Amino acid sequence: MSKAMSVNNKIAWVHLTSKIRQLIVAVLSVTFGISMYIFMNSFTSGVNDAQAELVFNTMAHIRVYNDLPKDARQLLPVPTGSDTVQFISNPKRIQYTEGIKNAEPIRELLESNSDVVAVTEQLNENVFFHNGVSKVSGSLSGVDVDNENQLFHTAQYMTEGDWYELQRRSDGVILGTGLADKISAQMGDIISLSTSDGILKTYKVVGLIETGSASVDKSRAIISIQAARQLLSKNQSYATDVLANVRHYNDARTTAQRIGASVAYKTEAWQEGNSQLESANVLRDILAITVSLTILIVAGFGIYNIMNMTVNEKMREIAILKAMGFDGKDIVQIFLIQSIAIGFMGGLVGLLLGFLISAGVDRIPFKIASLTTLPIAYIPTDYVMALVFGLLTTFVAGYLPARKASKIDPVEILRG
Repeated sequence: MSKAMSVNNKIAWVHLTSKIRQLIVAVLSVTFGISMYIFMNSFTSGVNDAQAELVFNTMAHIRVYNDLPKDARQLLPVPTGSDTVQFISNPKRIQYTEGIKNAEPIRELLESNSDVVAVTEQLNENVFFHNGVSKVSGSLSGVDVDNENQLFHTAQYMTEGDWYELQRRSDGVILGTGLADKISAQMGDIISLSTSDGILKTYKVVGLIETGSASVDKSRAIISIQAARQLLSKNQSYATDVLANVRHYNDARTTAQRIGASVAYKTEAWQEGNSQLESANVLRDILAITVSLTILIVAGFGIYNIMNMTVNEKMREIAILKAMGFDGKDIVQIFLIQSIAIGFMGGLVGLLLGFLISAGVDRIPFKIASLTTLPIAYIPTDYVMALVFGLLTTFVAGYLPARKASKIDPVEILRG
């Protein structure tokens, strides 16, 4: 460190410590701004993650299924003669195949993609559930027990029974808690279900599940995919849906487009049917960043006022320094050291305070769906960005008064 730099540091330190109360106010303004930046971003990220968890506990990031073609083909050839008139009444498109007859190649293709972290197959069918005189329509899902749990963490939503009982019993069924209430079914009860083709079969209730989605819990029952294929007389590779999750759900659209080029079936990312969820996440992120940056800017104005006041109070000292041979760069350096020191001290305390506030909010009871406390996400990037923004704000707030101080004419000040 050069001798001039050492002298500038000492002068800056004397200026900082000459008015401790003013220093504390400046540091606290940075502390408050950074702590609120961290808390707002942590809370917003936590809410987004919690909403995504609630949504994706039954919905995959990518879905492959058999869909009707989008193009409307010409039903009849265009007549060549001008004296011919065609009338088509009540046209209907006929889908000659349903479901995916051989789902294994699609599953293997998805598993080979480096962005995909989990894949499962489902066989979904609308059925009627019977329990005594109760008869309710709903959805029956045949699932690959292990892969389903890997994709949706389904086992953690079980309120009664064991998820893996479906592997041990071909006649086992797990009911949503709402559906169980509707048909007055309990653990161990024998219920029957009927398909649209008139097939009737009995199952034993081996578990109850509550995903947090009321519409799903009131209408869905789950059996193993092998049992579903047997019930509906389908081959051993038949599925209605092949589902996959990617590393980050926001990348689903890009991955789906790449996979869709190699698959003959409809490949759909979750964004296509849930644009409102995506929009809500983006709006919350924008709101959190706007509020937190506004707080930092307000803190910067506070530091600017303090530094500007310091410059005005130190006019005579600055003039003496310049008369002693200190140039404009030295004056700028002295005041920038002060502002950066304020930003660094306030930043470190703000990081700790922001973490403590977030940790405190994370312990506030909040019972809704599968949540037990208010959601908070601890993201290291937020802490780094908070410190960077804090230092940048204080640097700018300190540079403007420092630049003003560097242009002082010492002769005029000393004469005055």
